[in-house]
Amino acid sequence: MSITQQPSTVTIDQLGEIADGDGAHHHFLNHLATVKVGAGESVSGMNAVEFTAPRGFGPPLHVHREEDELMYVIDGRVRLEFGDETVYAERGSVVSLPCGIPHTFQVESETARMLTVAAGRRSAPSFDRFVATLGDPTEDARIPEPGPIDPGHVAAVCADHGMEVLGPPPAPLD
Repeated sequence: MSITQQPSTVTIDQLGEIADGDGAHHHFLNHLATVKVGAGESVSGMNAVEFTAPRGFGPPLHVHREEDELMYVIDGRVRLEFGDETVYAERGSVVSLPCGIPHTFQVESETARMLTVAAGRRSAPSFDRFVATLGDPTEDARIPEPGPIDPGHVAAVCADHGMEVLGPPPAPLD
């Protein structure tokens, strides 16, 4: 089977290749999120979202109630905190974040690129839809200028997508 046209994004139910730089881009919580593979309708499906974030970025402490995550660090250095553990992940590192484990991370390098793969345990993962709901679609595949973030809105959208915010983002870097 050959692929005659390269789509901008695919679902896990489709055959396709998404090249570097391609995908559905979203300016998302002051960084760039690119949906590479959507979950589709498959109950045991998965999705893949690439993040490009600036130094100091980190999401609030949160937990996924219905998805396991893998984070592959494409470039940069990221400090991840989960449970009582701290891991420093650099280019080529893969970190497993099982469902139900509270976690956060923070970019320690100038920028970092990470590919997050989420897989559902009981239902199709909705991480790609979470990104699309909270982010702003864009053709601009660059990190956006920082803007205000409404923590209450973030928590509400998280709750709608099987996640719970448990605490604030990491403290700013020096």
